[in-house]
Amino acid sequence: MNPALKVWYYAGGRVPQKYREFVYEDVTGPKWLLRFTVRSLVQVTPLVAVIVLALVFGLGSPWPLAVACGGLGFVVGLYFALSYAPESVDYRLTKYGYPRGTATQGRRERNAARDRERQAKYDSVWRRDEG
Repeated sequence: MNPALKVWYYAGGRVPQKYREFVYEDVTGPKWLLRFTVRSLVQVTPLVAVIVLALVFGLGSPWPLAVACGGLGFVVGLYFALSYAPESVDYRLTKYGYPRGTATQGRRERNAARDRERQAKYDSVWRRDEG
């Protein structure tokens, strides 16, 4: 995929159907939440900047107040986006023809072996039979 299309995708745009495997890997890969956070930041930041500028130049608000309002909007926007990250990426995959819940299931399958190893290690330390 060319860099311009990647930038468009991370800015919230939709890529052509032929890149559906790229989207699947993006939302199920090891650093999916980090990429989701970057995408959310790219989407929220321009809106916050517009709000700050509108408060200062449109309403005559003092800069500190406008920046505080923009900062609060930034935090709330990012918190909201991250709160619904799994549902959001599952929905994104449905737009590319995948069944609902595919991203969550893909991450579970990818992490299954690692989770079994961690559980076995935990059990060997903390779940010993003392009988």
